[in-house]
Amino acid sequence: MSRRILVTNALPYANGPLHLGHMVGYIQADIWVRFQRMCGHDVTYVCADDAHGTPIMLAAEKAGVSPEAFIAGMQASHAADFAAFGVAFDHYHSTHSDENRRLSESIYSKLKAAGYIASRSIEQAFDPVKQMFLPDRYIKGECPKCGTADQYGDNCEHCGATYGPTDLKNPKSVVSGATPVLKDSEHYFFELSKLQAEVEQWLAAADVHSSVKSKLKEWLDGGLRDWDISRDAPYFGFEIPGAPGKYFYVWLDAPIGYFASLSALLGNDEARLDSFIGADSTAEMWHFIGKDIINFHGLFWPAMLKGAGHRQPTGLSVNGYLTVNGAKMSKSRGTFIKARTYLDAGLNPEYLRYYFAAKLSDGVDDLDLNLDDFVARVNSDIVGKYVNIASRCAPFLDKYFAGQLSATLSPAMADTLGGYFGAKPAAVFAAYARRDYAEALRQTMALADAANQWIQDIEPWSLAKLIEQGSLGPFRTKTGREVAFASAEEVRAALREATTAFVEIFRLLTVLLTPVLPNLAASAARFLGDAAGRDTAVPQLGYTLRAFEPLATRIDPAQIKAMIAASTESLAPTEAPKAKPAKAAPAPAAAAPTAAGDGQASIEDFGKIDLRIARIEQAEGVEGADKLLRLQLDLGPLGKRQVFAGIKSAYPPDKLVGRLTVMVANLAPRKMRFGLSEGMVLAASNDEGGPFLLAPDDGAQPGMKVK
Repeated sequence: MSRRILVTNALPYANGPLHLGHMVGYIQADIWVRFQRMCGHDVTYVCADDAHGTPIMLAAEKAGVSPEAFIAGMQASHAADFAAFGVAFDHYHSTHSDENRRLSESIYSKLKAAGYIASRSIEQAFDPVKQMFLPDRYIKGECPKCGTADQYGDNCEHCGATYGPTDLKNPKSVVSGATPVLKDSEHYFFELSKLQAEVEQWLAAADVHSSVKSKLKEWLDGGLRDWDISRDAPYFGFEIPGAPGKYFYVWLDAPIGYFASLSALLGNDEARLDSFIGADSTAEMWHFIGKDIINFHGLFWPAMLKGAGHRQPTGLSVNGYLTVNGAKMSKSRGTFIKARTYLDAGLNPEYLRYYFAAKLSDGVDDLDLNLDDFVARVNSDIVGKYVNIASRCAPFLDKYFAGQLSATLSPAMADTLGGYFGAKPAAVFAAYARRDYAEALRQTMALADAANQWIQDIEPWSLAKLIEQGSLGPFRTKTGREVAFASAEEVRAALREATTAFVEIFRLLTVLLTPVLPNLAASAARFLGDAAGRDTAVPQLGYTLRAFEPLATRIDPAQIKAMIAASTESLAPTEAPKAKPAKAAPAPAAAAPTAAGDGQASIEDFGKIDLRIARIEQAEGVEGADKLLRLQLDLGPLGKRQVFAGIKSAYPPDKLVGRLTVMVANLAPRKMRFGLSEGMVLAASNDEGGPFLLAPDDGAQPGMKVK
């Protein structure tokens, strides 16, 4: 029975380019969509850029463009990267669209009419320097539960606790470094607590992995709290109807963006849209998301849909995080790899699809991209096993039989070949259906291994040699089997039926790999010819092959090195060459001037210094040192550093925390008796006073390069 399925992916945020960690969930969803379509189901696959929020507004301001121009460029970049990796959405939209505005206002109005929206005055963090209310993620401080420093204003990444930004200890504005003050503001709330029973009923019936259900139940057991769905101006988003200066929080209109993209695809036909999202819809609705946003999709979203009279999701497919070489992606190690950097290194995007699929189970485990294993597995599985079958057999069929496969097989050969069909492909398809791609590919490659071993046993090249020599044998195979023939025609028949059987296994493998390797499978299908078909129950015989052309090439390790080099942001100083012993020489008549003049530094010398903005997270005195303070510095995307600075006489430690300053980020670490100093902060002084720390203007961010 054919199914009608709507599939969506989590919306990528439009504040930066895609990296390989992003691609895990999109590749996972695309494989499932392609598989379901192979099964004859009607699948609609949509996505969009998540284009609203304070981070977008600030990123656009930093880039010197309007938010609209900023998100348009990012949307084009994201769409191009998805297409390059074979992620084939039926429509790719933006949440900053007329469709999303209309649907967001509609759902909000329905929730309000049903009594699920309330307003009340709240105390909210306000940046006195930037004169703006601060979103949760733009406040950092110490976790109120475990005390871990440098945590965002909504949840602790160390202990997992959730809280409000006013609960943080020692909060600081991420925008300016100032200590936020509290100001009253009227906000609008979605009263989730009124829909707790409905969310619990949905979760009990939904197709959601047991570990995800357990986590969602923990939150439900604690009781759903009302959800603040409004933000104050300035804010880039949709203004709430009837509430000037108030905007929908980005997480309200972001999931509605799924419906907006679908609506745009359907030509804004409300009846067709309702057939997917109406309360009585018989279509399935699946969301592929990362494990960091299950609360929004497993609690808030089902409640919003129920309260507004729409159908709820059929299921959630949740993926874990990506690590590279066993560790968190790192810019300094070159393992924070952008999708475009991978492509620019000349690496086949389908190879990454294969590697991810080979590690994606039906669970929520994190996935590691081990680059050495990536090269080895792709070269072994795709080139050495799958493509190898066709490349070894096609030349014989082309040379001796004009590419024509045998129309019949001997009973023994037919019986052996039949063992590859039927139940084995069905098991692979069952694994695809439950999104256990690792098992699907394990079984597929087991078939490829068996086929390659069968080729080794039959030795078609030895049969071809007998034809060339005009000999009937006997010859002894590598397994010790002695083979002889009664006539030349018998030799030709043996070669033809053997290579026919091997090509048929290659055809079967092509069908099984199509969801993962669509482009490679399409190339293989062209070689196999239009008459080959996609039947996996029984072999297809008697059709004619097209001329064989190389289908895949091995990964060159040099490509991996190039990718890493292009991804590396060096934090280490350039090592000065060791001085060679000077040779005795006559004294010159006059000393030659240096290129930059005596006592001066050239522009090349200055270019070696990496000056960065840093935020002082912690400052404390050093026992046994009268002048030193130990500073913990935050360089944003470049990580954290410990620096010892001789500024104790000028600054009490508690007055430094939260301040921005400038540091030399590529100074060689220096081991001191108090610990390791990993850089230098810049300060000024003279005979009349100091030291005075250098401080950037408002708007600077940790990690920015000082030019």
